[in-house]
Amino acid sequence: MFDALMRQALDLAVTAADSDDVPVGAIVIDADGLVIGRGRNTRERDADPTGHAEIVAIREATEALGEWRLEGCTLVVTLEPCTMCAGAIVASRLERLVFGAFDEKAGAVGSLWDVVRDRRLNHRPEVVSGVLADESSTLLRQFFERHRT
Repeated sequence: MFDALMRQALDLAVTAADSDDVPVGAIVIDADGLVIGRGRNTRERDADPTGHAEIVAIREATEALGEWRLEGCTLVVTLEPCTMCAGAIVASRLERLVFGAFDEKAGAVGSLWDVVRDRRLNHRPEVVSGVLADESSTLLRQFFERHRT
């Protein structure tokens, strides 16, 4: 169901790797299925620690809608969000989070923490995980193999 959307996010991830950023891509779709936000990692390119694909896509989506609440929207991202991005997902009131690969080292949607499903928070999006996880993992593994040599 989310494969085509994840492929779009994977295409964005490839462009991140081209600029020496970790290959993570994200898109936000509205309730009608229209893409209203796109993002890729830009930390290296922009020398910005908040330049994560999810944050970039969320910013573009809020600009497109003209407000910070992304109710009814879905974020599709190639890698499990970190704590910063998980917090932004909750804060922006996204209805759904779809991600590819789990992040055993920094994941905050089940791997190390589970920020988005914490019952103490005022908003908990639906979570769909593992969509095209092998493709996302392969892209990341190849990137890090190239950077270790």
